[in-house]
Amino acid sequence: MDRDLLRHAREIRALLATTVALGLVGAAATIAQMALFGHATNLVFLRHLGIESATPTLALMLVAIAVRAVATWLREWLAGRVAADTKSRLRERLIGHLARLGPAYVRGERTGELVAVGTEGVERLEPYLARFLPQMALSVLVPVAILIYVFPRDWASGIVLLVTAPIIPILMVLVGSYSEKRINRQWLALTRLSAQLLDSIQGLPTLRLFGAGAAERERVRSASEGFRRRTMDVLKVAFLSGLVLEFMIMMAIALLAVTLGVRLLSGGIPFERAFVILLLAPEFYRPLRELGVQHHAGMEGRAAAKHITEILNTPVVAASAGRKIPIGRPVAVSFEGVSFRYPGSETPALRDVSLELPADSVTALVGPSGAGKTTLANLMLRFCEPTSGRIAANGVPVRSLAPDEWRGLVALVPQRPHLFHGTIADNLRLGRPDASDEEVARAARLAGAEAFILDLPRGYDTQVGERGSRLSQGQAQRIAIARAFLKDAPVLVLDEPASSLDPESEGAIREAVSLLSRGRTVLVIAHRLNTIRSADRVVVLDRGRVVESGPPAGLEAAHGTYEALMLRRGASA
Repeated sequence: MDRDLLRHAREIRALLATTVALGLVGAAATIAQMALFGHATNLVFLRHLGIESATPTLALMLVAIAVRAVATWLREWLAGRVAADTKSRLRERLIGHLARLGPAYVRGERTGELVAVGTEGVERLEPYLARFLPQMALSVLVPVAILIYVFPRDWASGIVLLVTAPIIPILMVLVGSYSEKRINRQWLALTRLSAQLLDSIQGLPTLRLFGAGAAERERVRSASEGFRRRTMDVLKVAFLSGLVLEFMIMMAIALLAVTLGVRLLSGGIPFERAFVILLLAPEFYRPLRELGVQHHAGMEGRAAAKHITEILNTPVVAASAGRKIPIGRPVAVSFEGVSFRYPGSETPALRDVSLELPADSVTALVGPSGAGKTTLANLMLRFCEPTSGRIAANGVPVRSLAPDEWRGLVALVPQRPHLFHGTIADNLRLGRPDASDEEVARAARLAGAEAFILDLPRGYDTQVGERGSRLSQGQAQRIAIARAFLKDAPVLVLDEPASSLDPESEGAIREAVSLLSRGRTVLVIAHRLNTIRSADRVVVLDRGRVVESGPPAGLEAAHGTYEALMLRRGASA
């Protein structure tokens, strides 16, 4: 049993216990059914008392059959409900935990593998939760209940059942140790295949452009073939173990039947007692057989549960849940000796960074690729937390605030905004779901997006497609700027959104960004010379350190790193 999984889904324990209790009720009804059937058979066929003498017994037997049927139906229904509820809750927790882990965790994972864990991985838990876990308990409790009935009536048959019962668990242990690695390899092959397919679909334009479709097909074929081979290995073990299991159970029942037959012929046991025990023998082995049948699905479920709990057990790097602290407006942000190292990396991305973002000012962050600009912006957004040092807003440490409260004070306009499948209005309301239609329209107007939105077939109700596929990059940028207008946060983080657009779109977006920046504390990851020179202050990063900071004109006059960087950018412009 996967204890980690049950720890993350505590609410299923009571339902599993109820499922097992219903299984025991069904077992008790089965014992009563067989005992009553044996008694009726003895009355009618051996004592020749007629069917009328067995009518009350047969009536009770019908009641036992009905109880068994109802208990079995309820058990199956409840087990299915347990599995469905648990899958739903686990998916919610996976998404929520990934959101709390943030981009710093996701950047080191393949999206397709995470999607496979959240879809196929969670689905594989259904037979594990609905069948395997309840059956583990019933495979012990039901045979024990039958032994309690059999031993007082015939200790010899009880010993035969007791001695042969461990064969099945021993076989499952042997098979389990042999096939566990194969099932883990099968699951790994599935996640890699999922990742490969997603990469191929997302990269179709690039594959077509470079004529690499055939090579990519071969990679997908190879990944698919690897998954097929591993699946067949797992199925081969499952089928062989199933064959051996059925053979061993049939041999055990045959041994008991021969023993009872010899004793019956020699007068060592009454017919009714022998008949009832023989009827109960298949029921004694049934839970063990079902456990063996579900063992393969159970191992697949455990392999999936292992990957799910690995994600859920990944610690979220944050100081605390935080508390409500009034920050006020405007907001000044300060970085005080901030360092950060990505997990698994030996080199810090930021080293002892100290800088000020004065209220109602624009600070341009510049530096070569890999200098730490994006990392610093992620720290400011609390997508990750500093390894050392602190970030403060109006003197209040940001880590002392609830993450959602702090992010409510910060708006982001990335260089490549992500638009979700849905309407224009849905995407605009991302930061403020309760915004009115008038507020949405005003934000779009301020961002210079209203004109093209109204030209769309259904205006604000137009579906934008996955990742905004129906919009140009400039239009998507204006949607992102409109989001920031609608959120109306006092702090703004920009990854210069106009750096890769045509001149007409660039001019419109620069105008919208200039309007958006008024009265806000702005940190812009700057790529263009005119953006850098129009900022109030410039901070130059190099290899994770602040090497220069100050007004643009003053830095140019200092003839240092900033001037050299500007000369290179001017030459490449």
